[in-house]
This record gives sequence, structure tokens and C-alpha cells, in this order.
Amino acid sequence: MPPWVPRLLLQVTAIVVILWAAYQVGKALRGFLILVLISLFLSVALEPAVAYLAKRGWRRGMATGVIFVVAVQLTLLAVALMVPLIVDQTRRLINSIPEYVTQINDFLGRFDIELSRARIVESITSLDTSISSLANDLGGTLLGVGSRLVTTVFQILTIALFTFYFTADAPRVRRAVLRMFPPDRQRVLLRVQEIAIEKTGAYIYSRALLAAVAAFVTWIALRLIGVPFAEPLALWVGVLSQFVPVVGTYLGGVLPVLIALLESPAKAFGVLVFIVLYQQFENYIVSPRITARTMSLHPAIAFGSAIIGATLMGAPGALMALPVAATVQAWISTYLERHEVIESHLTEERRSNQAAK
Repeated sequence: MPPWVPRLLLQVTAIVVILWAAYQVGKALRGFLILVLISLFLSVALEPAVAYLAKRGWRRGMATGVIFVVAVQLTLLAVALMVPLIVDQTRRLINSIPEYVTQINDFLGRFDIELSRARIVESITSLDTSISSLANDLGGTLLGVGSRLVTTVFQILTIALFTFYFTADAPRVRRAVLRMFPPDRQRVLLRVQEIAIEKTGAYIYSRALLAAVAAFVTWIALRLIGVPFAEPLALWVGVLSQFVPVVGTYLGGVLPVLIALLESPAKAFGVLVFIVLYQQFENYIVSPRITARTMSLHPAIAFGSAIIGATLMGAPGALMALPVAATVQAWISTYLERHEVIESHLTEERRSNQAAK
């Protein structure tokens, strides 16, 4: 046996063992690593605002703290607006079930289909007894719910702590990382960081601006139509429509349509028409003007990136996928050499668009 064969086998074995150990460690620390990635994402998103205040004489720690306080207050305000909506509309829905049963029964009567209203109402009212019987079983689940709540609070505090330190000490962290690389690599890493900060900040602020516009227009429309709880519903539509790609507007419009349906079918139809029209207005007028100066992604790339992010990391991954995709797109456009496209009938965009029209 040649003398280099045992040495090669030893090296291959060592590499396999190291990779296996790294995989096991990563698998065990997956939850913690996801929290760190979320913190890094939030830190990059907050960097433009913190840098803006730092250039005007603010200390980075103070600037980060102020932005944190504003973000927490906005989150608490959104929760405070949504809780009364959920409680009131759930109560109204339960009280309106007998009336809806009667309406459905009248409609089905045209097709010689009859529902026993008395039995349905009796089944609904009997839920009180069933709920009372289930109360004895809740004691065993309260401990699990409590532990889950404690875990969630701990995760939120962990993300907040890491995000604060990553943002407040960002220059120091970058210098510590860059010291491990030669100057030419440092320039590349700094350029990548600049692109990531620019695209992530542009994504967050453009989405926030579009959400504010959507919430304001939706609030006016719901007020004119006469839908109750116009403020929280408008906030719901604004946030969901902008931070869920492609189909966010329609998903956000489901709740206002359902609540308007509790009032009357005409109001529900009016809300539905508004959602469809506003989606077109946003796609062709509002969004291109804002994303032209911030971040623009093809809808297919945005939707595919969100699906990949959600598959890998759940809801946080779906949120972080779009700025990551925009960063990769910007990095490719910066460093990838481009060539002139040869003339062909397959690449004539203007002519194909005119033919399509």
C-alpha cells in the first residue's frame, strides 16, 4: 500500500467525523441559530435609522433604544386595536348564527332542501354543556400553555437583546470580523454588507410606507361603506398586504369581508370590490413609484423566495426571504459581468408587447 493511502483515509475519516459533529451541533442549536439570524436581520433593518441618528450626534446605544421604544409602542398599539375587534366580532357571530341558519334554510328551500332550524340551534346552545364538561380537562393543559408562553417570552427577549447589541455595537462587530481577512477580502465583505443594509432597509421602509398608504385608503373605504372597527381592520389589511408577497392584499381582505358580511351582503360586496380595485391601483400606480427608489423584485421571485424562506424557517423565514433575495440580486448585478444580447425575435420585448396588446 502506498504511504499516502493511510494518510488520505485518515483525512477523509476526520472530515466525515467533523461534518457529522457539526451537523449534530447545528441540529441541536437550530432554535438558537434561528433566533440569532432573526436578530441579525432586524439589526440590518434598523441600521439605516440608527446610522442616520448617529451622524447627527446621537450615541448609537441611545439611538437604538429610541427606535426600540417606538417599535414596541407601535406593536402594542396594533395589539390593543385588534383585541376588541376579535372579542366583539366573535360574540356577534355567535349571536347571529340562528339568523344565518334561517337565511340559509330559506335559500335552500327553493331547491326542496330543508334544514331543521330547531336542531341546529339546539346543537349550538348545547355547546355550553360541552364546554363545561371540557373545563375539567383544561387543568392538564394549562401547564403546557404556561410553559409555551414562558418560552415565547424568552425567545422575544433573546431576539430583542441580540438585536440591540448587534445594532448598537455594529461598527465594533464589523471590525472584529474584518480583522480575520486580508484587505482585498475586507473590501468585498464591506461591499456585501453595504448592499445588504441598503436592500434590507429599503425593503422594510418601502413596505412600511406602502402599508401606511394601504391602511389609510382602506380606512376611508371602510368608513364610507359603513363597516365597524374600520381602524383595526385597515391596520390589518395594511400590514398583511405588504409583508405577505403577491397574495397579501387578498388574504388581508378576507377579514374585512367577513365582518362586513355580518352587517349585510351589500357591504361585504362593496368591501370585496374595493379590495380588488385597490390591488390593481397599488400594483400599477403606487408600488412602482415607491419600489423604483427602494427595492424591486419580480413577483415570481418574491413569491418563490417567500415559499423557500417559510419552508426553511417558518414565518420569520418568509419575512426575511425578500430582502435576502434582493441582496443576492443586487450582488449579482454588481459583480456579474453582463454582455450585449444578440438580436432575435425571441428577445424583442417591445414588439412582443405590442403583439400581445
